[in-house]
Amino acid sequence: MMRLYLLIVAAGLAPIALSYGVNPAGVLPKYMSISVDGTDQTEIFRALMCLYLGMVAFCVIAALFQPGWRHVAVIWTVFFMFSLAIGRLISLVVDGVPSRILIVYMLVELAMGAIGLALLAREGASAA
Repeated sequence: MMRLYLLIVAAGLAPIALSYGVNPAGVLPKYMSISVDGTDQTEIFRALMCLYLGMVAFCVIAALFQPGWRHVAVIWTVFFMFSLAIGRLISLVVDGVPSRILIVYMLVELAMGAIGLALLAREGASAA
């Protein structure tokens, strides 16, 4: 189950990563209220893309090539998902309601974090 979870997370994060960084000035204004006006903003979105792609790579490597890493990869995925979701929740409270797609991202992040916790709890219960 951990392997499947990691592959699903990787498949979900990859397009999000690419949407942030491949062509931020073209993509982000279409789907979010974001205008990318210069090199500094583009650089930030490309760095964000690579942060996500690093997570994708870790999930894929753990799922397909390094079974001994799966437990750690799931733990890190839970932290990654909940960290993103908490940041979005803070912004929701402080800044107001964002674009619909960002609400969807937050809900998916909360769900995937919770699923990861459930997998870890199940693994712990079966080990006991």
